[in-house]
Amino acid sequence: MSYDDRPATAPDFLLSRPSGSIRTQGMKASYPDPFEAATALRNGEVRLVVGAVPFDTANRAALMAPESVIRDEGPLEPPAHYRGQDAADLMEVVGVSPLTTPEEHQATVESAIATMQNTVLDKVVLARAVDVEYADEVDPLLIAARMIDLSAHREGFAVDLGATGRSDDRDTMFVGSSPEMLVRRRGRTVEALPLAGSAARQSDLEKDMATGRALQDSVKDLSEHRWVTDHYRRILSAVCDELSVPDSPELVQTNEMWHLATHITGTLTVGADGTAPSALDLALMLHPTPAVGGTPTDAALGIIEEVEEPRDFYAGFVGWCDSDGDGEYMVSIRCAEVAGTIARCWAGGGIIASSSAAAETTETTAKLQTALRALNVPLAMRTV
Repeated sequence: MSYDDRPATAPDFLLSRPSGSIRTQGMKASYPDPFEAATALRNGEVRLVVGAVPFDTANRAALMAPESVIRDEGPLEPPAHYRGQDAADLMEVVGVSPLTTPEEHQATVESAIATMQNTVLDKVVLARAVDVEYADEVDPLLIAARMIDLSAHREGFAVDLGATGRSDDRDTMFVGSSPEMLVRRRGRTVEALPLAGSAARQSDLEKDMATGRALQDSVKDLSEHRWVTDHYRRILSAVCDELSVPDSPELVQTNEMWHLATHITGTLTVGADGTAPSALDLALMLHPTPAVGGTPTDAALGIIEEVEEPRDFYAGFVGWCDSDGDGEYMVSIRCAEVAGTIARCWAGGGIIASSSAAAETTETTAKLQTALRALNVPLAMRTV
């Protein structure tokens, strides 16, 4: 990927978070297998690994040991180079094409609901993708900068997918602004903020607050959320001396959505060898959670593979881990893969037996707004 006018500090990887950020340049080594990356960190072969792991961990990851690293205590400020650019001129959208139309997605959801009546499937997360086409090649880091600027909490990420080693990924960058923390480790302390249960924000303040309250009282959404927290409790209790999983979720908000979230904390068990699972180890243990796959996991993944286009890096995870085991991974939602003149973005939602297919389809349209807005898609074209 080459953009002649990019600043010299333009990163190959970045993760912007209110609690601390990181950006890197260059690649000493790549790790298409995330389990090999975890081993390399454990053995002290590399000091730091950054990048993204796809939804299906059997596919090639975009993980790398960087040459240079810059850390910030708070969120990243996009370079003035990108803030000074006119998005209307540099990101002229000429077409928006859903890979699955809202009508097709609704029919798929209806079929999944019917399947739940006769099988062991309790929940499946179904997603759909939209392609945005530009008049000219667009710089993915401009989109990442817009993601950070447009985020209520200054969150964003960008990963050069060339680290997979696949020729198709050589000029592709994965960008997004995820509100969901899969896992973070600092010393023996482990934290997570899973999201499950969502509702679109309203422009009217009174209606918006009522929407949030209704979500917090929704039996359907609370059930969906409980499957996720039960998954965390089962996985983390095996590696923690102490674990706190609150009984009830809290409300969190982005500019577009209300979410049910649970702040999970724990203290890792130190083994006889004096070590505990690293952040990358923990991410691989937890993924895919019922928030992105479903439950039971195998049944849900079978449905997803049958009815969806390949998710690639959507609903995987992105972040970093060092050889001390510390690190942070975000669930890769509210995102897009950008290559040349095309950006593909995704949105999904959890389906259970009591779901409304029409409401679930509307929810995906609302969730797509985060990416479509950063992709400079005009409002009239965002109803896909």
